[in-house]
Amino acid sequence: MNTAELQSVIFDFDYTLADSSQGVVECINFALQTMGLDCVSEEAACRTIGLSLAETFLTLGEHHVPERCHEFHQLFVQRAEDVMVQSTVLYETVPAMVESLHERGLRLGIVSTKYRRRINDVLKRESLLHGFQVVIGGDDVEQHKPHPQGLFEAIERLECSPASVLYVGDSIVDAELAKRAGVPLVVVLSGVTPRDHFDSYSPVAVLENISQLPKLLS
Repeated sequence: MNTAELQSVIFDFDYTLADSSQGVVECINFALQTMGLDCVSEEAACRTIGLSLAETFLTLGEHHVPERCHEFHQLFVQRAEDVMVQSTVLYETVPAMVESLHERGLRLGIVSTKYRRRINDVLKRESLLHGFQVVIGGDDVEQHKPHPQGLFEAIERLECSPASVLYVGDSIVDAELAKRAGVPLVVVLSGVTPRDHFDSYSPVAVLENISQLPKLLS
C-alpha cells in the first residue's frame, strides 16, 4: 500500500470501533426465547457479530429454518430499539485515532451491518459524529457484507477509487468484503477471529487494536 496515495479509511463498526456484544447477546436470546427456541451462549452469539441477522439465526441452530428468519429479525430489532445504543461502548482510543487521521487529511467512513441510525446515535453520544463523512448501515443496502455494495457506495460518496481506500475490520466477513471490492485490508484483532484465519487474505497489516492505525499510516 502506498500511503502517499491514500485518501480515505473506511471502518467496520462492531469489534473494530466499538463493542456492542452485550446488546447483541441480549437481542439474540430475547428473539430466540420469544420464538420458543433455545438460548445460546455468549461465546456463540459473539461469533456471529458482523453477519446479517438472517445468517446469524441460521448459524446459531442446526434446526433453525429459513422460514423463521424474518421473525427472528423482527424480534431482534424490537429488542435492539431498547438496549443496543446504551449497551454499545466505543473503544476509548477511537477519538484520538480519528483526530490523528483527520490531521493527515484523510476522509473517514463506516460500512457495517448494524443499522445506520444506531451507529450515528453512538457517535453522537460520544461527540464524534462529525468525524465520519459517510456511514453505511445494514438498512442502507440490499446486499449485506461481504457483498461489496455498501463499500462501493461509501467509496463513491467519498469521491475516491478503491485503490486509494483502506478498509479496516476484525472478521473474515470484513476480509472477504475487502477482497471482493479490491480494497487493501487492515485487520484489527479486537474481535473474536484468530490472527491466522486472515492469512489467505494477505492484509496490509494485522494490528492488535485500532490505536495502532495512525502509526501504521505515518
